[in-house]
Amino acid sequence: MLSSLLLFIVTACDHHDAEKVVFDRRLSEKELAEKRPVVADEKVLHFGFDIRSSLKEDAKQYLPFLKYLEKATGYQFKIRFTPKDGSIVDALGKGLIHFAAIGATSYIQAADKYDVKPLVRGVNKEGKAEYRSYLVVRPDSSIISLDDLHGARLAFGSQTSTQGYLIPRIILRKHQLQLQDLKSFIFSGSHQRCAEAVISRKVDVCGMQDSMAEHLARTNQVRILFRSAYYPSSGIVASKSVPQAIRNKVKQALLDFRPTGEHSAGLYNWDRTEMPRGFVEARDTDYTLLREWMNKLDISQLPFLLKQGGGII
Repeated sequence: MLSSLLLFIVTACDHHDAEKVVFDRRLSEKELAEKRPVVADEKVLHFGFDIRSSLKEDAKQYLPFLKYLEKATGYQFKIRFTPKDGSIVDALGKGLIHFAAIGATSYIQAADKYDVKPLVRGVNKEGKAEYRSYLVVRPDSSIISLDDLHGARLAFGSQTSTQGYLIPRIILRKHQLQLQDLKSFIFSGSHQRCAEAVISRKVDVCGMQDSMAEHLARTNQVRILFRSAYYPSSGIVASKSVPQAIRNKVKQALLDFRPTGEHSAGLYNWDRTEMPRGFVEARDTDYTLLREWMNKLDISQLPFLLKQGGGII
């Protein structure tokens, strides 16, 4: 079943060079439970990512990008998926994934628990290594301001998402709104599914990434209710198990990446990612404010939150 899915994703890319970037099998629960790392060498490096849109769409975007990294570094990259209920943080910490494109929340958890190393942050269309979270509603919604969220049904993205969960929680707290003030809340699993929950009237409001929200608003599928402040954007990190020399070479290739210039050929919808104009160097201190918010909101207390009325779809 999985091999058929991976074959479908690869052949759906419509980029013949991208087929040379190899998919690895999905990580098993047993592997995630073990502590034995997959050794990073100069032949194969495993790459993972947070789901933004869908598994198929995200993989189609990353395949040509990994082809660029192969040419720039001489290493071979394999995309590796974590189980639906697995943790990319644990996979990075145990060396089962060597590099990953993840948001600030996942990075902070991985850095604090496993000393995962930040490499680069994505640069948006305005040339900033920052992003925002938007709260969106249906175009015909009676919700006009944040004051109207009392008694509303709210959808977050993934419970590990910065734009889909952490920043929306910050928005609520800054406006004296508690989760208990909502009628209900759910974790949809991705920005796309969060938006779909609003559009299909399963919920009243969704917290999601800025670029997708802007696109949906332009096509009149949603209405933007609120835009957050800017926070450090998603980026690419490395497992501590990756030797320094390999980290440095991959990092330099990322900094040299020109998706709107010389490296644009073959990329798939890269303008819809959170790094449409490439990358800048990332440092752990970039995430100090978000780390403080995570502690203040006790953002890791998902089991408790679910008992308080949340759900997962």
